Amino acid sequence: MPQNSNSTPLSDLSPYIYGTTRLGDDKFPFAERVKMARMAMDAGVWFHTSHWYNDALQVLGAAFDQDRTKVPKLIIKLGGDNIAELRNTLMSNLAPLKLKSLQLGQLCLGGDLAREFAHGGNCYKEFQKLKEEGLVNRFVMEVFPWTSDIPLKALKGGYPKGIVDGYIFYLNPLQRFASNELWDLIHQQGESIVAMRTVSGGPVHRLRDVPGAAWKEYLQKRAVEVAPIFERSGIQSWTEFCIRFAFSFSLVRATVGSTSRAENFKEFLHAKENIKPLPADIVEDIVKLQYRWSDELDVHAEPWTM
Repeated sequence: MPQNSNSTPLSDLSPYIYGTTRLGDDKFPFAERVKMARMAMDAGVWFHTSHWYNDALQVLGAAFDQDRTKVPKLIIKLGGDNIAELRNTLMSNLAPLKLKSLQLGQLCLGGDLAREFAHGGNCYKEFQKLKEEGLVNRFVMEVFPWTSDIPLKALKGGYPKGIVDGYIFYLNPLQRFASNELWDLIHQQGESIVAMRTVSGGPVHRLRDVPGAAWKEYLQKRAVEVAPIFERSGIQSWTEFCIRFAFSFSLVRATVGSTSRAENFKEFLHAKENIKPLPADIVEDIVKLQYRWSDELDVHAEPWTM
């Protein structure tokens, strides 16, 4: 696994971060979801969560109450069109967890805040205030294909320096949700990356071959192209392949994968041990596909259609 010095932004993240989206799925009994959260707590990994994940915070709150000595470090989504909305979002997340502060805030900006972020506006002073008040320790900026222009403009202007420690977006063999230009600039400037959606919804052969397994048709089509590359690698586990893919990029500090099943969680934990980058030719072939996909579809997609 790429080695990061202690001074590297976000180097303290656990390589695998437990995504809690599935903890909000009420198809599973509440007690079973609490048990899953406790398993992840016992593993000592960071958690990624949000009050937008149905009742996931209530599940986490119940799990935390069982052993407050094992409350994990958290990444929490902080959204809003203005700073008042963002502060309200922060409190709406902390209160159910009985927490007073947050290790890492994921900035999900709209409206005035997005415009200020792109052009070096007042939002940066407000983010610094949140730090000084001890409410949020650090920030990462959320990126989607349809929002990539915002951090692109900000990075070109140098505005996030000292305030934002990295960028968080879907990064797996089937998805790279930063535009090509932003991806290139992030690498040119050495910005830290948190990769989300580790396995892109499931094993590539299932996404390719099982009708309805892929959330959208584009994922099924991409699975058709990626499956032969995966097979060529000789790696048996799709989870291992995806984690190794993420960490084939030296700027990636962690990957966020969600599950409600103990066996899948154990597979994530196993795959994070002794991570080695994929062979260069495997990475190169996927990167070529992702540059093409971004130009053909991603940057033209309507919000939330991918």
